[in-house]
Amino acid sequence: MSHAPTTAPVHRQAPAVLVLEDGRTFRGRAYGAEGTTLGEAVFATGMTGYQETITDPSYARQLVVQTAPHIGNTGVNADDAESRRIWVAGYVIRDAARRPSNWRSEQSLDDQLREQGIVGIEGVDTRAVTRHLRERGAMRAGIFSGPDAALPADRLLERVLAQPSMAGARLAEEVSIDEAYVVEPADHGWTGETVATVAALDLGIKAMTPRHFAQRGVRTVVLPAGASFDDVLAARPDGVFMSNGPGDPATADAQVELLRQVLDARVPFFGICFGNQILGRALGFGTYKLRYGHRGINQPVMDRRTGKVEITSQNHGFAVDAPLDGPVEAPAGKYGRVEVSHVCLNDDVVEGLACLDLPAFSVQYHPEAAAGPHDSAYLFDRFIDLMQAEKDRPGSRPGSDSTTQGEN
Repeated sequence: MSHAPTTAPVHRQAPAVLVLEDGRTFRGRAYGAEGTTLGEAVFATGMTGYQETITDPSYARQLVVQTAPHIGNTGVNADDAESRRIWVAGYVIRDAARRPSNWRSEQSLDDQLREQGIVGIEGVDTRAVTRHLRERGAMRAGIFSGPDAALPADRLLERVLAQPSMAGARLAEEVSIDEAYVVEPADHGWTGETVATVAALDLGIKAMTPRHFAQRGVRTVVLPAGASFDDVLAARPDGVFMSNGPGDPATADAQVELLRQVLDARVPFFGICFGNQILGRALGFGTYKLRYGHRGINQPVMDRRTGKVEITSQNHGFAVDAPLDGPVEAPAGKYGRVEVSHVCLNDDVVEGLACLDLPAFSVQYHPEAAAGPHDSAYLFDRFIDLMQAEKDRPGSRPGSDSTTQGEN
């Protein structure tokens, strides 16, 4: 394994400016690639895990402001990436490390951003940016560096305002895979027989998700975001999983229809983040855009069934609009009772749904978090138990053939 150089590479730092859609500007220096990038400005509160943040597909088309003041200390390496590339549209930090210092470092963060064409800005008062976004909400923005940074402010603002809003954005298909692939338990140290097979819809899936399944003996067949119900059944799954991902859940009509077919067939279901929002929509609830979202690895959530408080990793700007005083009948009418199983202790946002008459549940946060707390990893075990219970249910056919039950 290669190591970081003992001396920092010298790069010319051009001027740069962050322009928000309400006209507020913050000046700094170019970080990563030079040029122009547009997206939604959001802030992430994690004190660590910047590599996992920038490679999380859920951050597609977003300019991420890191609230931690010093970024790049440990460099980057191939093992910690959550996906095949960096997905953030732009990166905003206060103080960049002069050189990485960690035995696992293979490259500096600055160099990797530059290699992948990610425009960033450093030297910005990120505390002031974060306070502004908390007061005004996440908003369209642009980072302009090099010659573009010298353009008149009104021209830069015009370019910011010309971009589409995140509301109404359909992005899951943009970040998903083109072809299915399989992650076997043996790939991650499992030596026993396969416990179950899960069909996982990649809406922006992170590498740790199939790894968590594999470490528990579960074979994961990862499918593209546009997969059909026939594609799901072809995997002969014991359960279906829908991943995290970017964009507005109101645009995910195809995935909502797919999930309704899964529920109709009584195939056990587990969803996280975007998958939670899709379950909410499939059950007939609405979704809405949060003022500035939940992004970071320190979000407190209560499991209302046990009273236990979990510190969770989150990255979402939309939420499910469901009543907290459940259980209630699913508005869609044929899915029985559902309750809000988890709630955010900061703002009472819905953080989980549980169907009481169907084998389906979901959470809004990330139990697979690689750079965050692991309080919620038990949810993978809960899903395995749910799949086994459905296999054992009277009337179910043994094995994964039970997934065909309920077909028209």
